[in-house]
Amino acid sequence: MVKKDSRKEIRVKKHRRLRNRFSGTAQRPRLAVFRSNNHIYAQIIDDTVGNTLVAASTVEKEIKAGLEKTNDVAAASAVGTAIAKKALDKGITEVVFDRGGFIYQGKIKALAEAAREAGLQF
Repeated sequence: MVKKDSRKEIRVKKHRRLRNRFSGTAQRPRLAVFRSNNHIYAQIIDDTVGNTLVAASTVEKEIKAGLEKTNDVAAASAVGTAIAKKALDKGITEVVFDRGGFIYQGKIKALAEAAREAGLQF
């Protein structure tokens, strides 16, 4: 009997395949997105030195205060806007988008579009 992979294992495999294609540099860091059942997280990472330059999530009080729920499309777009503002304050204008193995629809798409509208380029 063959064991089937769980949804998480499948997502992790997809993420590994994606990460083989690109990585964040100092000139163009990686915007990594993670979505859990209750929250959404975004980080801008320089992979050459392994530093997280900027981070935003629905766990933060400033972002959570303006939201009704922390796990919907509105919350994802709020995180996208927040990460873009923080990145622009640090002088980061271009990033590589890492969807983390998640399908580019719904919350992931809302976060990406909000970050683009706020001024990030990818």
